[in-house]
Amino acid sequence: MATAIESAPKASGLTAFFQSPQGRYLALGAGMALVLSIMASIWMWNQKPDYRVLVSNFSDRDGGAMIAALQTMNVPYRFAEGGGAILVPAEQVHDARLKLAAQGLPKGGNVGFELMENQKLGSSQFLEQVNFQRALEGELARSINSIGVVQAARVHLAIPKPSVFVRERQQPTASVLVNLYPGRTLDSQQVSAIVHLISSSVPELTAKNVTVVDQNGSLLSDPDRQSDANRLDPAQVKYVMDLQDGIVKRIESILTPMVGNGNVRAEATAEVDFSRSEQAAESFRPNGPPEAAAIRSQSTSESNGAANQATGLVGAASNQPGAGASAAPTTAAGNTQKDSTTNYEVDKTVRYVQQPMGGIKRLTVAVVVNHKRVIGADGKASLRALTEEEKQQITDLVKEAMGFNGERGDSLNVVNSPFAEPPREVIPEEPFWKPYATADNLKLAAQYLLSAGVLAYLFFAVLRPMIRMLPGNKSKEEEAKRAAEQKAKLEAEAALKPAEQEAKQEALAEAKPDAATAPAAAEATGTAAPAAASSGAGPRVNSYQNNLQMAKEMALQEPKVVANVIKNWVNGNE
Repeated sequence: MATAIESAPKASGLTAFFQSPQGRYLALGAGMALVLSIMASIWMWNQKPDYRVLVSNFSDRDGGAMIAALQTMNVPYRFAEGGGAILVPAEQVHDARLKLAAQGLPKGGNVGFELMENQKLGSSQFLEQVNFQRALEGELARSINSIGVVQAARVHLAIPKPSVFVRERQQPTASVLVNLYPGRTLDSQQVSAIVHLISSSVPELTAKNVTVVDQNGSLLSDPDRQSDANRLDPAQVKYVMDLQDGIVKRIESILTPMVGNGNVRAEATAEVDFSRSEQAAESFRPNGPPEAAAIRSQSTSESNGAANQATGLVGAASNQPGAGASAAPTTAAGNTQKDSTTNYEVDKTVRYVQQPMGGIKRLTVAVVVNHKRVIGADGKASLRALTEEEKQQITDLVKEAMGFNGERGDSLNVVNSPFAEPPREVIPEEPFWKPYATADNLKLAAQYLLSAGVLAYLFFAVLRPMIRMLPGNKSKEEEAKRAAEQKAKLEAEAALKPAEQEAKQEALAEAKPDAATAPAAAEATGTAAPAAASSGAGPRVNSYQNNLQMAKEMALQEPKVVANVIKNWVNGNE
């Protein structure tokens, strides 16, 4: 046995290094690092970066410029669904925006007065005028784009050349094309605001020379439509709608506590007079009797006739001097005259009436009340019609809430009727997982399961045994098992060493005592021992046979321990 052990080949240097404790720990550390790196790579592969919107609603030209800039900055990007926005990782959004802004991106679909900053030396006057017009159009378009309902706008200006002749002068004109957001419209006030914005920004441009068109080709700045006096203004329509809604809300709010929530419906129609009128009238009534009339002024005059008046025949003789003596005497009586003037007041009425705009001409209200819900003696709920008294109470309350006025022709109709409940649609129950069972979700779930399986295998099958092999990480059971193996190893060594020593001594006794051959005899002890043991002579041979038998039995019972002992002998650790 000793000869076989000593004749085993020696291990190479690299193999011996890795078989040593230092080599094993180094290989263990390298394996753990490799496994950890693989696990980290799988985890990072499953982690998707959070992308946020960098910029949206950009033109194709700006989009190409921004993509080129992001590629230059090594910033990952992707497009949103539909290509309406550019997404970048969330932690790089603000940095990327600042860097793009430093490059003047996005520039927008319109070019403003920054176009004048790049004027070339020696450009003609015509080119300067064209650039100025382009810059003015771009600035006006940017101003219109700031309106909430406008998605994009373009402005075209037709500015004629100035002329010193009055007859050849032409007024400038402008055209505006607005692209509105889906479902949004421009009312007349907003259109008028755009028209006045354009006319106020261009010299000598009047509002009637500005045309506004939407993306559907509809003419929004129609002068005939704006000058139609018979058409209600949007503000007037809104006033009527608010008035009707206010009446309905007041009716429902006062009836809901009585009949319950959802048991009353009301609608109101208001006729509003938006005409503004002024009236001035002056009327006279016929005079009444004098004694009832009011005296304004009164005057009285009286006169008496003279006592000596001309008498006699009419003629020349009576008019001659001295004729009075020869004429026949006559008798003349006195005459008294009275004049009285009375002025009475004349009835006069002056009326000046000014009616405000937006007065209510007539109100029409309809109210439907559901049957009253009552609970019977058996505890079941049932519906019954309202009594006349209850219906009259509701009618009186509605009249007060709506401001009923019979003189102007208001009408009210209150109806008590059971409400028809719509049929309930039975929605079939579906498994909770069905909304999530999409192709993308299934693919993502498969990816996560595969990654989890690989990570679990690497951890439990590779990393965990490596961690246990490290010093200080052995469990109590392994330590006890290790101690038992060490004890058995020591017992086997103790049983094998006496047999080996006896074989060596027998070999030395049989060898020649020559000093020159002593080393050779010592070396031959390994082969002499088995020969002596086979001869069966002497008590030492018997002792050797006993020890050998014990070693064989231990090899059968504890093969691992015997293998470890032989391994230590081969490695020279005995």
